[in-house]
This record gives sequence, structure tokens and C-alpha cells, in this order.
Amino acid sequence: MMEILRQELIEKREYQLAIAETASEKNTLVVLPTGMGKTLIGLFVAAKRIQKFPESKIIIMAPTRPLSAQHKKTFEKFTNLNSEEIVLVTGKIRPEERDKLYEKGKVIIATPQTIKNDLENNRLNFENFCFALFDEAHRAVKDYAYPYVAKKYMLQSKNPLILALTASPGGSYERIEEICKNLFIKAVEIRTEFDKDVKTYVKPIKAEWIYVELPEEFKKVKELIEKILKEDLNWLIEHNFLVRRKVTRKELLTLQQRISARYIEGSKNYSLIWAMIKSTEAIKLEHALELLETQGIPFVYEYFEKMMKSKKRTDMQIVRKPEIKEAFRIIEKLNREKVNHPKLQKLLYIIKDLLKNPKVKIIVFANYRSTVEVIKEILSREGIKAEILIGQAKKGGKGMSQEEQVNTIKNFSEGKFNILVGTSISEEGLDIPFADYAIFYEAVPSEIRVVQRRGRVGRQKVGKVVFLLTKGTRDEVYYWAAFQKEKKMKGILYDMKEKKRLEKTKNLLDWLK
Repeated sequence: MMEILRQELIEKREYQLAIAETASEKNTLVVLPTGMGKTLIGLFVAAKRIQKFPESKIIIMAPTRPLSAQHKKTFEKFTNLNSEEIVLVTGKIRPEERDKLYEKGKVIIATPQTIKNDLENNRLNFENFCFALFDEAHRAVKDYAYPYVAKKYMLQSKNPLILALTASPGGSYERIEEICKNLFIKAVEIRTEFDKDVKTYVKPIKAEWIYVELPEEFKKVKELIEKILKEDLNWLIEHNFLVRRKVTRKELLTLQQRISARYIEGSKNYSLIWAMIKSTEAIKLEHALELLETQGIPFVYEYFEKMMKSKKRTDMQIVRKPEIKEAFRIIEKLNREKVNHPKLQKLLYIIKDLLKNPKVKIIVFANYRSTVEVIKEILSREGIKAEILIGQAKKGGKGMSQEEQVNTIKNFSEGKFNILVGTSISEEGLDIPFADYAIFYEAVPSEIRVVQRRGRVGRQKVGKVVFLLTKGTRDEVYYWAAFQKEKKMKGILYDMKEKKRLEKTKNLLDWLK
């Protein structure tokens, strides 16, 4: 039988082989930091399955076309399979052409939404598929395509085996359980850079926290907005819609959905209408505070200016309030004076210092496209070459095509520029070369995104992550929230791994009795 893998090209690591062993026997969720070879584990298992079931096919799924194309390159490079047998299927290809690809391909690499559509339209059947890989498996929740595809696969395949890969499935037991349930997971394999069998292969990542103070005029604006927010939250507490004033925007959005559902169901009492107004107001004010504290004056100015022009009832109510009028007067003045957030100057100082090494590679992460553009503009003014990496265009907005994204990454990889400034697109789904430094322009409360961002720092030499945090603001709150969630997530996963191991031991002992 033909040797599937090109062994001479592959560096086999102890932990990869151990994980692949488990994943070859049962449906497995693998949690590994970016850069530690999740894809190769998938390749090892795929090769085993093809050898075991030579007449069968396998399917590899990834959320984006560039990431799917990356999997195709991996299979072409590291296997002895014919390139015609490794096919890439995306929604860009006409359905009739996809039919032909499903027919001739042995390794089908695809985006999950396309697979879901073709399953629904009976263009594809999994009967003869012996392996399914779900990349970026943290997406396998709610109405994403993965749960539907996994269910169909388990129902149709004669010899099913699932491998789910992610750097971070999420920080709550419920979310991890949902992923495991949706993907029919029977075993969990987790490794971090601190595990004994991993340590030898990775260099540690150093972290540095750099704090800035919010200027006095920013604090005054913050105080005025918080006064109105406090009034809204107090009203919601007094009328039993909330139990405490310390709530996140996510909790407020959930509350708003609950109120809306009760209203739609037919409950039309007066307090429900007011609760909807108050919760909407609170969400908008929360967002304004986040912009002020973490992004800066131009962003909060633009946000309030849109409200001033809006005909929506809530917007009109907010901007009529004396405190908001006073806050906007200060914001307007600071905007005229072109006052920036202190983080921008600090970022510039850090980057100039790092560029003393002309070969250094830096990725700057920011939450908003507008922030990314401002950072690039400020760097350009100083003669520093940087490029941006943002998602595809939304209705009426600017964006980058997937081809532009790939070209930008290629140029960064080839050293045509040193600094890449990106939004969440830089965190997942694109083959970005490792950087020497990752700078978080602001903190994010999501442990999934923090793990993905941090994973962009090189593992072959000591890398560094820099957190820019504004003292006493949402920056600090978000940073510590993500830190605690990540810690909790690792604890849950190690517990699940141990639980599955103990179950296996118990079953063996029962059998021996």
C-alpha cells in the first residue's frame, strides 16, 4: 500500500503523536495554542483513516476560503496523494462543478456553509466518508453550520470519525459542553505551553502591561455619561428587571431580548415599554463609555453626532438630557483641538523603540476598523510603514477582499513592511506569519480572542505581548475578565480530559472483573 505521508518533510512531535493516537480511536476535541501544529495532527489522523479505508473519502472544513486553501496546501505538501484528489470546494464554485469535485476528490476541503447547503439540496452524501475535521471548532454553537454538518455526517457515514480543532473553545462549562454535544465528542485532548511534552518545542511568551491615565477632561465626560447610565440602571432595578447595577453590555443585550420577547408575546403593560427604552439607553451609553475610555475623542464624537441627527426616540431622549449636552460640548471642544487618546502616543513611543531592530515584526490588534485606520495614519505621519488587515466590506462600508487580505499577509511575511495593524480578522482564519511582538491596543473580554491574538507571537524564539490599558476603565475590567475566563476554561478542559480518562479506566476494570 502507498505511504500516504511524506515522512521526510514532517517533524513529528511527541505530543502530536499522542494526541493523534487518541483522535484515531474516537471523536476528539483538540485544544492547542496557535503555532503548535494542530493541522499536522489532523493530517496524521487523516492518513491513518485513508490507509484503513482506502476506498473512502475524507472531509476537512474551515470557516473561510483562505483557511481552507491553507489546508489544501498542507495536504499537497505533506502527502503523496495526487493533487487532483485534493479538491477545494467553496460557495464561489457553481453547484454543478461542485458535484464533479465531490465525485473525483478523495480529500474534500471546504467551507462549512457550502457543505451545509449541498447536504440540504442532496448534492452531497457522507455515506462513504471515513473522517471529518472541523477546524476553528469553537464556532460549533447555535446556528453555525458545523452542528448541522456533524449531525448529518454521524447519521450518514458508514465509518464515522470526527476531529475538532481549536486554540480556545470558550470559558464556560456550558459552551464547551455545547461544542462537545454538537460535534459528538467522546475525548478531550488539551495541551498548553506548560505541559511537559510541549515545553521543549516552544519558547515562552513574555507579557508586559503598559498603563496610561485618562486625562481630566475625559474623566469629566465619563462622569456625566455615567450619571445618566446610573439613573437608567436604578430604574431597571427598582422595577425588577435587573438585580444589580454592575452589569456588562452583553447582560444588557440579553435583558433587552427578554423584554422584547415578553412584549411580542402580548404583554403590553406600560413598565415593559419603559424597560425597553431604559435598557436601550443603557446599552448606548455603555458603548459611548467604551469608546471614550478605550478608543478616544473622535470615536465618541462621531457616535454622539449620529445620535444628534437621529430620529429614533431613544437617541432623541439621550441627547436632550442636560448632562449629555454638557458632555458633548466638552467632546466637541476636544475634537476641534484634535486631542487623541493617550494610548496613541504611548503606542507610537513603543513602536519607535521596537523599530531600532529593522527586522522586527509587530502585529497591533484593535477592535474597530476606524481605530486601525487612525493608527496607520499616525504611524505613516511619522514615516513608519504599516499596513492594515481588516475584514471584507459590509454594506456601504470599506473592507478588504480575501485576495487583498492574502496579499497583505504575503507582503508582511516577506518583510516588505514591519507592522501589521488589524481587527479581529487577524485573530482567526488567516495564515498569518508569527510576529516578534503583539500589541493589544485595547483589552477584549473574550478569552477566545485573547488566546488567538497571543498565538500570533512567534514560538521558535521568545516573543512578547504588550497590553495597553487605561487605568480605572473598561480596559482593565475586560483584561481581567478574559484572564479569569481563560484560566477557568483550561481548568474545565483538564477536568474533562481526566474525567474521560477515568471513565476509560473504569470500563476496563469492569470488563476485567
